[in-house]
Amino acid sequence: MITYDEAVKISDADLILLGSELYGLDGYEMKRIPAHDGGRNIVYSCEKDGEEAKILRISFYPDRSREDFLAELEYIRYLVEHGAMVSDVISSLKGNLLEEIAHSHHTFFMCLFKKAKGKLLVENHYQYRDGVPLTEYFYNCGKALGKLHKLSKEYKPVHRRYSFFDKYNAEYMDKLIPDSLSHLKEKLVELLEALEGLERDRESFGMLHFDFNDGNYSIDFDNGDITVYDFDNSCFGWYMYELADIWINGTGWVQFEPDAGKRKQFMDDYYASVLEGYRSQNRIDNSMLEKFPLFLKATLMEGIVDSFEVMRNNGEELECDEELSYRIKCLEDDIPYRGFFHDIYSCEAPFQYEERII
Repeated sequence: MITYDEAVKISDADLILLGSELYGLDGYEMKRIPAHDGGRNIVYSCEKDGEEAKILRISFYPDRSREDFLAELEYIRYLVEHGAMVSDVISSLKGNLLEEIAHSHHTFFMCLFKKAKGKLLVENHYQYRDGVPLTEYFYNCGKALGKLHKLSKEYKPVHRRYSFFDKYNAEYMDKLIPDSLSHLKEKLVELLEALEGLERDRESFGMLHFDFNDGNYSIDFDNGDITVYDFDNSCFGWYMYELADIWINGTGWVQFEPDAGKRKQFMDDYYASVLEGYRSQNRIDNSMLEKFPLFLKATLMEGIVDSFEVMRNNGEELECDEELSYRIKCLEDDIPYRGFFHDIYSCEAPFQYEERII
């Protein structure tokens, strides 16, 4: 399998030229955006005076098929057409949402997006709008997610993305995770059995973004509007999963607070604002909200699986660093709320635990 660095060399040398031809980007300045740890795509910003900025994405990992990419792009187009604030996909000059390129004995998939208005929160040094309380931002995050979920309830795909249990199942995780972590595997099987017993009806289960965080949306700091992008991980799952995941996003605002009681009060207030925004767009049953602790465990599972996948894909030696060890400890010991209010948590080293040997 081609490595990320090998793909970047091919992309920088040849594929961006092909992309320019396929999408009519002559005269655009194309700069590669540095990938985050575990990033699976090569992404370029495309800018030209007097023209709308665009984002070119090149994918190369073989675990996504042409149908997977088409399903993602068709879903994005559906959301845009139905009023969601999402970065739209731009068709190539051939009229295709997706271009497939065979080069250097490898297959690459290319697509182009409108660049979202505004900027990332980190680009604004985690400062929100002047004179506006953070509660507006929390409300708008919930509102944006609620809009996606509401539209997903009516979505009828042509090409279909994978479902939660296609990836998160005992057989796959047994192969992925070393046998030395036998207790972890037992706890993962218990978690999967609990999730398998949940309803999967139209009101609770549908297409998810599955990576909804402040690295995957831009904020218009003139009015607070949020535009969502990067649906590369989108899949079918429970809406409640993303409501648990968005709770985790809030921990960063108070992760260095030494008083667990103050952390708890902040998170209660934060989540109340998020849910108020969410419910302004979409209905969710209280019976699902009561499953919040279970879905927090599911987010731990996702993080653990992702860590081992990154090591495998990068050809790295398997090891449990402090962050992965923390997730494993919380899951193995049934520590609630990802340990955020527990003695395991340290505000000097948030969400870290001593490394363990595999």
